[in-house]
Amino acid sequence: MQQPLASDFDRRTLDWYVDKGVQSLVFVGGVSAILFLFFILYFIGKEGFALAFSEGFSFKEFLLSPYWYPSDESAPEYGILALVAGTASVTGLAMVVAVPFSLGAAIYIGEFATGKTREYLKVLVELLAAIPSVVWGFIGLTIMNPLIIDLLGVPVGLNVLNAGIILGLMAAPIMTSIAEDALKAVPDRFREAAEALGATRWQVIVKTVLPAAKNGLLGAVLLGVGRAFGETMAVLMASGHAVNIPHSIFDPVRALTATVAAELGEAPVGSDHYQVLFLICVFLFVITFLINLTADLIVRGVRKE
Repeated sequence: MQQPLASDFDRRTLDWYVDKGVQSLVFVGGVSAILFLFFILYFIGKEGFALAFSEGFSFKEFLLSPYWYPSDESAPEYGILALVAGTASVTGLAMVVAVPFSLGAAIYIGEFATGKTREYLKVLVELLAAIPSVVWGFIGLTIMNPLIIDLLGVPVGLNVLNAGIILGLMAAPIMTSIAEDALKAVPDRFREAAEALGATRWQVIVKTVLPAAKNGLLGAVLLGVGRAFGETMAVLMASGHAVNIPHSIFDPVRALTATVAAELGEAPVGSDHYQVLFLICVFLFVITFLINLTADLIVRGVRKE
C-alpha cells in the first residue's frame, strides 16, 4: 500500500488555510457592512436628534410646515412639507416614465430576445446603470431644459417634468434587471401548459408569466422608487431648486436630498441649520430603508416560491 507523500499533506494544509482565510474574509466583509450601516446611522443621528429633542423644536412644524427659511436670523423656519412634496412629485413622475420602459425591456429581453441579442441588451442595460448621476443632471440642464422650453412653451425648463424624466431614465436599468430576473424565475412548465391550451405568445405572457412574477415585478418597482427617492445631483441640477409645493409638472421644486447637498457646506457647524439638515438625512434614511426592505422581502419571497 502506497504511503501518502509529504507534499500531499502540505497541499492539504495549504488548502485548509486558504479555505479558512476566505471564510474569514467573507465574514469580516459581511460584519463590516453591518457596522458601516450602524456608524452611518449613528453619525447622522447624533447631530439630527440633538436638535429634535431640544427645547422649542416642533416635529409637527418640521413635518407639516411648507416654509423653509433656515437662514433667517430673527425667525428661522424648518418646515420640510414643500421639500417632501417636491421629492414625491419627482419620484412619482419618474415611476410613470420608468415602469413602462423597464417592464417592456424586461419582457423583450426575457421572453423574446435570444442568443447574442439577449446578451448584448443585458450588457447595454448594465452600462446605462453605470452612468454617473452628475452626467444625467448635466443632460437635464443643457439638453432637456431648452427642449422643454421650445416644445412646450413654458418659461422654465428646470421643473418636475425635467427631473422626473431624468430620474425615470436613471431608475429604469435597475428595474429592468430585477424585473427580468423575476420573469426568468417563472418555471417553463407554466409557459408550456399555457401553450398546450392554445394560448398565443402574448396571451402566455399577459395571462401566465406576468401574474406569476407579480411579486418580483413589484419588488423591482420599489427598488426603482428607492433609487429615485435617494438621488441627489441629478435632481439638484434638473428640478429648478425652488421651495414650493408643485401644482403642475411645469413647476420648479426642491428635493430633500438636493437641499442637504446644496446647504450643508454653508451651514455653520453645530448650528440649528446644520443639525436640521442631519435630521433630514435621518428622515431620508428611514424612508429609503423601509422602501428597500420592503422590496427585498418581496424579492426574497419570490425566490423561495
